[in-house]
Amino acid sequence: MNRHDDQNLIGESPVFLEILEQVSRVAPLNRPVLVIGERGTGKELVAARLHFLSHRWELPFVKLNCAALAESLLESELFGHEAGAFTGAAKRRFGRFEMAHQGSLFLDELANTSSRIQEKILRVIEYGEFERVGGSDTVKTDVRIIGATNEDLPALAEANKFRADLLDRLAFDVITLPPLRQRREDILPLAEHFAVKMAGELGHDLFPGFSESAREVLLDYAWPGNVRELKNVVERAVYRNEAPDEAIEVIDLDPFDSPWRPNAGESHAAQPSTDGGNALADGPLDFKQHIQDYEIRLLQQALEQCKFNQRKTAEYLGMTYHQLRGYLRKYELTESAD
Repeated sequence: MNRHDDQNLIGESPVFLEILEQVSRVAPLNRPVLVIGERGTGKELVAARLHFLSHRWELPFVKLNCAALAESLLESELFGHEAGAFTGAAKRRFGRFEMAHQGSLFLDELANTSSRIQEKILRVIEYGEFERVGGSDTVKTDVRIIGATNEDLPALAEANKFRADLLDRLAFDVITLPPLRQRREDILPLAEHFAVKMAGELGHDLFPGFSESAREVLLDYAWPGNVRELKNVVERAVYRNEAPDEAIEVIDLDPFDSPWRPNAGESHAAQPSTDGGNALADGPLDFKQHIQDYEIRLLQQALEQCKFNQRKTAEYLGMTYHQLRGYLRKYELTESAD
């Protein structure tokens, strides 16, 4: 990774600009940092920015996904091993802490590590030393740790599922990334960026833009997969566009949507019953409240069924987009729907 790989940190929303400012303030400090956020929010890009804005920028930036390896392999991957430490260990191997010496080590999915691994990481932070697996010699290292997770680490520490002392040391500062649905102003600039790059990759002379309806689809969707999902959707739309010189009209949010999808005929969402999900009481019955509860439940289930795409939800319910928005405002559901 080089200094230009953080270019996808694109945005102009106030909440995003605040995050960039926080990153710029903490980057020069030789302290651990935690980056918290949903999947696809750009935690690795933020970690890279922290490294390349620090005095360590010319030194190694080493990355490891802690959830990708079993504990025994993760320990060897982090701390290295000596020859003969276990079957197959024919020679000494340096771990990520040694590879990242004087640089930065990005530990993704940190919440998935065991208590034993956490204890060894804590020792590196406190004393700058560790032993390789199967060895007794102390290895010194100077590494800045940048941890990342999509878990609630304080809650895990409270439940004794994450070491509280390690959390205390890691949390010199915590950068919590907002989901894309809270950065609505950034959706179209990001989409344009990904589209232009994809058009160039396909050899197109230019990217003609999105139609108004396509822009509305992009803005109305909740993006549970955040920026990573947006990138996939936009790139798919560009390569499927049969008229590269015309604005994109079709945005396919679900590539799995097919009549031949296994179990496609089965509904994956609970279907509301005509009684609102409860048997009628003996009485008296508050008719208006009963109907209101049913409508709210139906709206929520339809939104979930359509993955919070409001235009698809309106079509699913047989109403116009503006009628749906009226119901969402009526029942104060606009915030959750947006």
